[in-house]
Parts: sequence; structure tokens; C-alpha cells
Amino acid sequence: MKSFVLSGFAATVLASAAGAELVTVTIENLAPQWGTYQTPFWVGFHSGAFDTFNMGAAASMELERLAEDGNPDPLRSLFAGSGLGAADGLVAPAGPFAPGDIASMEFDLDGSDPHARYFSFLSMVIPSNDAFVGNDDAMAYQIFDDSGAFLGADFFIAGSHVYDAGTEVNDEIPQHTAFFGQMMADAGVAEGGLVHMHPGYLGSYANPDHPKSILADAMFAGADFTLPDYPIARITVTPAPGAMALLAFAGMFGARGRNRR
Repeated sequence: MKSFVLSGFAATVLASAAGAELVTVTIENLAPQWGTYQTPFWVGFHSGAFDTFNMGAAASMELERLAEDGNPDPLRSLFAGSGLGAADGLVAPAGPFAPGDIASMEFDLDGSDPHARYFSFLSMVIPSNDAFVGNDDAMAYQIFDDSGAFLGADFFIAGSHVYDAGTEVNDEIPQHTAFFGQMMADAGVAEGGLVHMHPGYLGSYANPDHPKSILADAMFAGADFTLPDYPIARITVTPAPGAMALLAFAGMFGARGRNRR
């Protein structure tokens, strides 16, 4: 009977790759010219129990700071202390994501670690008082299956998926509105509401009877995310190029193993 024998090196590489996985998170702002920006995306890999927000519930302090000021630090501290996550980070270009910007970040994960199984993200939509995008369901994006095999992710965020934190009145007054004139944190009028779908900017397609504010500025003339099929972003979670090359190399090296009877 014939059996295939891998070289010792190839066997070691493949055994390592079965647990460790170098993955790349890539985010692209798909908004049109003069469209919406996004703050650097917080992304985290976790057990499925790290819940960033819930529709119809009050926003946490961590979400409030991100959605009003684009500040991810409280959220990162919460994640680090939760004991529920394997890794997190901020995916960003040189500054905020402008229309057309793309940025990537690599994470070294262990697919067999239950704390690395699911993926979450949050980012403030700017300019705004407290608009943001994220996943309400902490288990919406499973990156590794229960056996540790890589699944990955590839999805789009539409304008209809923009949330309102319910923490600040959407008055769009420049000094209250991040990326529109706000000069200090927590500068807006407190709302005391609940997380809900964002109704759109003043004077938007969804609110035509209101006077324009943000949308009247030439820099944001294409930022009406309530327009049908308005694109916000695309997010992919894929094997890192180096990881794919390593696996390909290990496969080729193993193919040179010897057959024996």
C-alpha cells in the first residue's frame, strides 16, 4: 500500500497553519465624490459575546464617544478588559476615510481559539452629530468555523444601514457636528434617546421638507446617504498574502515528498 510522506519542514508548516492564521481586514469607502467620510474603523475578533450596541436600547458610554466624537479609545479599553476578544485594532488610511480611500490591517489569529471566531466593527459616519455604522448582531460575521477552519467575510454597508446613537440631537450646527466645525468633544445637545436607524441629514432625500445644512456645503454635496442604493463601504476579511504564499509553498514542498510501499 502506498502512503504519502511529507518532508519534515512541510509537515511543520502545515501543522502551524492549521491553527495560526494571518488575516487581512480591508475597508474601502465606496461613497461618491463629495460623499460621506468615515472615521478609522474599530475592528475586533471575539467569542461572539462582545456586543457593541443594540437597536432600541440606550447607547453605552463607549458607543457614545465613538458615534459623537469618533473616539474609539473607551471602546478599545472595554474590549481589552472584557476577556471576550483575541485581537482588535483601528483600520485607517492617513486620516478619516474619504470617498475612494482603502486601508488594510493584518491580524495574527488562532482559528482554534474560540475568542477569535467572530468579527465586529464600528465607525462614525462624518460629518454628523452621532451617526455610525456597525453590526448590531455580535455573531453576524463568523470568521472561523467551530473546527477552526477559516471562513472569512466580504460584505457591503449601504446608506440604509447607518445608525443613530440617540445620544445627540441632529441639529447639524457646525460647532456641534464632527468634521463640520466641531472643535471639542461632547459639544452637542444631549438627546437621551435610543439607538435607531438614522433618519438622514436635514434636507436629505428622506427629509425633503427640512432646510439643508450639511448637504448645503459643497464638500458634502454628495453625502445624502438616504438616496436609494447609496454605498457607504465594503469590508473584507481574507487570508493575508503572506499566509496564502506560505500555504502554497508548503503544498509544493510537500508534493516533493516520497512515496513508499
